[in-house]
Amino acid sequence: MRVLVTGATGYIGGRLIPRLLEGGHEVRILVRDRARVGARDWLDSVEVVEADLHDPDTLGPALEGVDAAYYLVHSMCAPGDFAALDRAAATNFAEAARHLRQVIYLGGILPAESDRHPSKHLGSRAEVGAILADAVPTTEIRAGPIIGSGSASFEMVRYLTERLPAMVAPKWILNEVQPIAVRNVLAYLAGSLGRPETVGVVDVGAEPLPFKEMMEGYAEVRGLPRVIVPLPILAPKLAALWVGLVTPIPNCMAVPLVEGMVLPVVADTSRARELFPDIEPMSYRDGVRLAVQRTEEAQVVTRWSGALGAGSTRTLEDREGLMREIRTRSVPVPADDVFRAFASLGGSTGWLVWEWAWKARGLLDQLVGGPGLRRGRRHPLDALPGEAIDFWRVERIERPNLLRLRAEMKVPGRAWLQWEAVPEEDGTTRLVQTALFAPTGFLGWLYWYSIYPVHGKIFSDLVDAVAKRAVDGVSLPPTPEDDASATPRPRTH
Repeated sequence: MRVLVTGATGYIGGRLIPRLLEGGHEVRILVRDRARVGARDWLDSVEVVEADLHDPDTLGPALEGVDAAYYLVHSMCAPGDFAALDRAAATNFAEAARHLRQVIYLGGILPAESDRHPSKHLGSRAEVGAILADAVPTTEIRAGPIIGSGSASFEMVRYLTERLPAMVAPKWILNEVQPIAVRNVLAYLAGSLGRPETVGVVDVGAEPLPFKEMMEGYAEVRGLPRVIVPLPILAPKLAALWVGLVTPIPNCMAVPLVEGMVLPVVADTSRARELFPDIEPMSYRDGVRLAVQRTEEAQVVTRWSGALGAGSTRTLEDREGLMREIRTRSVPVPADDVFRAFASLGGSTGWLVWEWAWKARGLLDQLVGGPGLRRGRRHPLDALPGEAIDFWRVERIERPNLLRLRAEMKVPGRAWLQWEAVPEEDGTTRLVQTALFAPTGFLGWLYWYSIYPVHGKIFSDLVDAVAKRAVDGVSLPPTPEDDASATPRPRTH
């Protein structure tokens, strides 16, 4: 069959595409930005179309000549009302897909009808499924927490369990949920294609267990003694904020994930067993063992943070012992101009924003024996590998695309600040600014998160200032001999 896959840069989509290709299907992927899939192993085997689910005019050509489609997108971390965004996107897609033989959609298991209403996230996922089913024959695979290397649910359990030898938790962690291994989810999705009898809702999952046992099961696999004490008072949003602090999962994802566990969420999987007798769901502990193995071997094919969206983005990652704070901006100038903007920072140019904070940090560093800001830089525009720039050292420079600075200030760990200038097909440049920190022990972890509210604001303003500087043009900074009446030096481009 000729199949369209949406969400190709996401956690499930990126893993499903190779399975479809192995099954002999022709695969077309829908992306907003072709550059986002440039390094995928399967890229040469698929057809790529650029379209936007919020722009109905782009969807007709994307769906032309297609037999079936996978709908694997959601707007949970988009700015604004994610439920309204998902509703609009699903409505646009359903209207354009009316001619298809089948749409396959991945939703979430809902609480039992006797319970209260589902969380906003689960309610939105069910609403999207209903919108699709009203327009085209739709197979809705409903799954609980997906366990696999790089999945949001696995990362949440992993970090909570690894970092907290003892914890108090809300009483509702005793509620049962129904986790499922990612390989089983992929098998259900791929196995539904071209089978009209699968149309409708299909709940899938392994044996149900309380979320508390999910953490204890992970601890058992890793050989970690852990104490978890449920308390009757701990609001879901407060618990979600704690998850966002201790784990790499951002609050925009942590809140819906946590709210989805406030009620027991257990499925009736009898239809799945009838339709897919050859799929035996992997046990939770076996799924954890496999996910841990893949993570330790650095064989993580996709990750929950893969789909970052377009335009200005920010993500905070914490994995493999290295914390990353990544910000991107689209800059309407060539890569050379963007490179000059960040390669000339420091020294007499300064750091563009929050100069008093940079100076205070430099003074504090000097007081504890570090270099501070006193070293400056050799040349206002040029930088060489290995040379000093204030309290940084140039670790890597690749003109006109990359600059990585290694911190030589006194910190409980190792830190880097990196910029990349990535040319886009439309002549613009994607500016990627990454702050990296490898903490030393608990003190390093505490240092990062205690100063992150300040760093977050500074890094945000810094990437905006670098983008603006690239557009305005980079000039030589004034020297002490220059006066106000001096003729301005020409820009370098």
